[in-house]
Amino acid sequence: MATTLRPRPAALNLTPSAETRIADLMARAPEGAIGVKLSTPRRGCSGLAYSVDYVTEAKAFDEKIDTPGGTLFVDGGSILYLIGSTMDWVEDDFTAGFVFQNPNAKGACGCGESFTV
Repeated sequence: MATTLRPRPAALNLTPSAETRIADLMARAPEGAIGVKLSTPRRGCSGLAYSVDYVTEAKAFDEKIDTPGGTLFVDGGSILYLIGSTMDWVEDDFTAGFVFQNPNAKGACGCGESFTV
């Protein structure tokens, strides 16, 4: 009997506006940057926060997501908190930033800075 492999679902879904923002970031990236990286460091009143930074090297367990404008890496230690999430870029008159729809989040702080799983 042959083994059939199913395509692996995306760990993180990106909206077109998030992909455009990654392209904008990479167009202005510092020398040596190979992409941007999403991680979930421990901070805030709920425990975890979303952080996006430039990276100069890929780590062994990072998830690599190629977008039309550049590469998004997802921290290997954060991936379990983010599986099935959607990353969007939202701008309005007063704020601009990445917004996450995370089905794994069980709660968030009142200011929206952090979440808990």
